[in-house]
Amino acid sequence: MSTRTLAVVTAGLGRPSSPRMLADRLATASTDALDEQGVDTQVEVIELREHAHDLANNMVTGFPGPALAAAIRTVEQADGLIAVTPIFSASYSGLFKSFFDVLDDGALAGKPVLIAATAGTPRHALALEHAVRPLFAFLRAVVVPTAVFAATEDWGAAGVGDHPLTERVGRAAGELTALISGTGRRSATPDPFDSPTPFEQLLAG
Repeated sequence: MSTRTLAVVTAGLGRPSSPRMLADRLATASTDALDEQGVDTQVEVIELREHAHDLANNMVTGFPGPALAAAIRTVEQADGLIAVTPIFSASYSGLFKSFFDVLDDGALAGKPVLIAATAGTPRHALALEHAVRPLFAFLRAVVVPTAVFAATEDWGAAGVGDHPLTERVGRAAGELTALISGTGRRSATPDPFDSPTPFEQLLAG
């Protein structure tokens, strides 16, 4: 059985937190799907609240502490990433953004990523598409089509039957594991500007 590493980054502030609860569900669904494909999974969870001080220091000094450096290596070396943020003021939290701000350029390039978020009201659901997805697109990650949002009201029956949250968790996990295991498309369409025609050749007709 082959082995893959799945990094889970969650930016919840409490303990327990709704982002962590959603991250755990996504990680479980993903490992179950990979297990069905004969792929063993090692899950590494990074609670950003534990690195808040190191992140602030890194932002002003340019150097991570040992614990933060280890968390960064975990994300950089993982075969896939689940990233979950609480939504504050219609966008990702500052703690969540700070972590991805300190990654080296290109650290997430080509990496399969599942994005998810939690909030107190469904009015914040579109934050995943207008804030979180563009962030990871800029970082050149391969973001799965299905993003998972959970409002407070979703938790009551989220583990029962065909509840919409349960369905979205399963679908998103399936998309992520297809990329990790190599059965799905991992890279975007090649950029035609990567291999431009030499100027001299254009002049020669």
